[in-house]
Amino acid sequence: MKTDSRIYVAGHNGLVGSAITRELKLQGYRNLILPARSALNLLVQDETDAFFEREKPDYVFLAAAKVGGIMANNTFRAQFIYENLQIQNNIIHSSWKHGVQKLLFLGSSCIYPKECAQPMTEDCLLASPLEYTNEPYAIAKIAGIKMCESYNIQYGTDFISVMPTNLYGINDNYNLHNSHVLPAMIRKMHLGKLLINNDFESIRNDLEKRPIDGVSENVSNAEIATALEQFGIFKTRENVEIKLWGTGKPRREFLHSDDLAKAVIYAMNRISFNDIVTERGLAEVRNTHINIGSGVDLSIAELAEMIRKITGFGGTISWDSQKPDGTYQKLMDVSLLKKMGWSATIELKEGIEQIYGEY
Repeated sequence: MKTDSRIYVAGHNGLVGSAITRELKLQGYRNLILPARSALNLLVQDETDAFFEREKPDYVFLAAAKVGGIMANNTFRAQFIYENLQIQNNIIHSSWKHGVQKLLFLGSSCIYPKECAQPMTEDCLLASPLEYTNEPYAIAKIAGIKMCESYNIQYGTDFISVMPTNLYGINDNYNLHNSHVLPAMIRKMHLGKLLINNDFESIRNDLEKRPIDGVSENVSNAEIATALEQFGIFKTRENVEIKLWGTGKPRREFLHSDDLAKAVIYAMNRISFNDIVTERGLAEVRNTHINIGSGVDLSIAELAEMIRKITGFGGTISWDSQKPDGTYQKLMDVSLLKKMGWSATIELKEGIEQIYGEY
């Protein structure tokens, strides 16, 4: 990419897209195409096609997606598969139709089978059944990978796919109805700390900044405390208990969104589809996506203790084993990306301290 190239970041308001946008600006790219969500409905093919015809982007970062945690994925299964398929189909097809030089599609580590060998290599894709709770989302992302591969093979495009591990960072989603595990823990423990201190003024400020359906900052202290119980935050006479989903035993890997942004810009500038095929020595062109992660994981219980210390939550943590754990372990094999010249730099503790301060 040149600094004056026309670069479209799809999903620039989200966790991933906003990180990519910030990093592009830091690196001096000055011709970014960032349409407001109200101005472009990516679910509609004609709108998307007209946008590409009008704006004529040279490069596309496809970070737009419907995302959420276990509860959201398992509850809104139809929306997760429909909306993600529509968004990526429209953008990838329009990119080919209107001569985009290069596209980078962002997927997720949930594309890998539930019983995948650890760490997960790119060749694990489609080797066995997926985790049930997020199967619709995973199938949509797998379709995106295959669409990029297929357009490259048939039309000679340069559309590459990267699969990030679990992400966190600036502009994360802290809505307790549908957030991922790390931001959800940060918010629950922050609110729990405030409850211990009977600091309902700060709780009301928090609810005003980040509204939660069914929880109003305008009701009594007792009603707020009762409303927070639906999210596993319980105030007792002596203390506060936070009940988290599952057993705490599953292991997860996390990557700061700033690290991801650096990785995808590196890939856009230095890695082509043909490079990946050549590097992997593939007899058949398949599974040409690249894993992006830190290569280090920890248990959910260990994560909870780390966040407890960082937030200063002094209450108790318990586990609801009746709720699903999801896949036991999801650790990325990141050796391919390392061989191609990039590694993560932000340690997890440092990253959580940063985003909690911003929170």
